[in-house]
This record gives sequence, structure tokens and C-alpha cells, in this order.
Amino acid sequence: MSACTPQSVLSTSPLFSLGQIVATPGALDLLDRTGTNASGLLWRHQCGDWGAVCAEDAQSNRQAVVEDARILSAYELGSRRERLWIITEADRSITTLLLPADY
Repeated sequence: MSACTPQSVLSTSPLFSLGQIVATPGALDLLDRTGTNASGLLWRHQCGDWGAVCAEDAQSNRQAVVEDARILSAYELGSRRERLWIITEADRSITTLLLPADY
């Protein structure tokens, strides 16, 4: 992909590295049940489309990009709008896809 396409992106290119990408069994199940492609969500996360986070968390994420802190995105998937979190750690070594209950 060469550019971000979601409506609420902050950038047309990645803002930070994802590091190793891992997912919990619950996250994998949700992605499978909803037919969601994880790479699209990871691209949105990396380009600054934090999904369904509150304004305060969005501001924290913008600051985290600059200050190398933890970044959290939340996406609502499927007709039941089940939440999937994507968290990139401060050192950018790992990004985890997980359910809030997995945290």
C-alpha cells in the first residue's frame, strides 16, 4: 500500500514502525468471524486513524508518535460492533491485536 485511505487519517504514510505483529486467539477469532483483514486495520493504526478512541486518547496517541510512547487504537468490527484493540509498544518492538477482555 502506498497511501492511507480511511477518512480520519492523519498521514498518507506510516507514522511509526509496528515491529513484530502478534495477535491473541480472541482477536484472531473476531477477525475471522467478521471477515476483517488485519492488514487494513494495521495500516489505519500506523497512519494515525485510531478508530473509535475518545478525543483524549487520540491526543495521547498523537503525542505518543512524537515521544515514542505506547499507541492504542480501537476498531469496532462486524454488525455487533465488537471491539478490537491494536497496541504498539513504546519501543516499537511489537504490535499486538487483542480484545479488551484479553488485556
